[in-house]
Amino acid sequence: MTDQTATIDTAPAKETSSTVLQIAVLAGLAATGTLATNILLPSLPQMAVSLNVTTAAVTSAITVFLAVFALGQLVVGPVSDRFGRRWPVLAGFAVFFAGSVWCALATDLPGLLAGRVIQAAGACATSVLSRAIARDMYSGAALARAMALIMIAMAAAPGFSPLLGGALDHAFGWRSEFVLVAVFAALGAVAYVAVLGETHHSTRIPLNPVAIARTYASLLADRRFVVPAATVSLIMGGLFAMFSAAPRVLIEALHFSPIQLGLFFAGTVLIVFAAGMLATRIAPRFGLDRSIRGGLLAAALGSVAMLAVSRFSPSFLPFLGAMSVFLLGMGIVNPLGTAQALSPFGEKAGAASALLGFWQMMNAAIGVWLAAAVSQEAMFALGVVLTVFSLVAAGLYALRVRSVQPAT
Repeated sequence: MTDQTATIDTAPAKETSSTVLQIAVLAGLAATGTLATNILLPSLPQMAVSLNVTTAAVTSAITVFLAVFALGQLVVGPVSDRFGRRWPVLAGFAVFFAGSVWCALATDLPGLLAGRVIQAAGACATSVLSRAIARDMYSGAALARAMALIMIAMAAAPGFSPLLGGALDHAFGWRSEFVLVAVFAALGAVAYVAVLGETHHSTRIPLNPVAIARTYASLLADRRFVVPAATVSLIMGGLFAMFSAAPRVLIEALHFSPIQLGLFFAGTVLIVFAAGMLATRIAPRFGLDRSIRGGLLAAALGSVAMLAVSRFSPSFLPFLGAMSVFLLGMGIVNPLGTAQALSPFGEKAGAASALLGFWQMMNAAIGVWLAAAVSQEAMFALGVVLTVFSLVAAGLYALRVRSVQPAT
């Protein structure tokens, strides 16, 4: 079968200051949700003491956020396909800002959870529409390049935010973290209006339950969407499992300090950055199919290596090596698979992005749960989850390579 290279613009796009600003704003939109979640991780014990609950109870602030974040995307996507991107994005920033202020002022756990629900309702709009806006503006290799940079921002937010959150908590207390993300939302809204504005100029899809159901049904029946979207979602589920298990592996098993843990998370961003840059170079040369298959191979090798390390050499350097190989593969698969899933659906970009985002967050929740439930040994549980998710993703993607015509 002829590879997809012929369908991709192989000429490198000329990077202008305008393009850089546009992608920077899109990255800010995409990072809002992960920033609001991971910045809290170092402060969970302090939050529990302040709100007079257990640390396990206050962790529900993350679970609630992820649940609303996932479900809300299914609504925001079709709304943006009908009314455009501008007002849903601005409304999302406003709602997120209000929820952040609410959380900062919370005096008990129910108040905090209510604020987190509001936060997530706003964040789901900015996150899902970052991908839809990218699809509005770019195609082919340019879309893959934009998705790679957006993915780097999404990885940077959970990578650096625990370190930032720990510093803020130490200096000003945990409430300052919510103040910071509120300011971030306000600046993001201003930047969006100044740099992007409305980008959805194609046919508007009617907004009614039947039309929405038909749109989602048509996407679920289309292998061009389902296979790459499911592949990306499984790999992202593995990434979130890694983030959730890393504190148990490094602090409890390998006796890292919280600051060392923060530095470790920050270091993972460098690997993801390198993978994203590599993805933008190999996709025009080898095509999306072969590039994604290469990324899946790396992710699977890193996952199996993680499982082997957990059994035979549960120490830091082997753990770091296995994790780095997985992250390299993830950093290639995520942007290229996302571009491949969204490219054929310009008029449905909002709904397609919403369904993709929903699957990603649901797989993230499943991955986090499995990493905690499979075994008391965190590294072994992580190896199992990564291996299963990566191998299933590779198997699913093999179906696409055999069944989808080159022109798609």
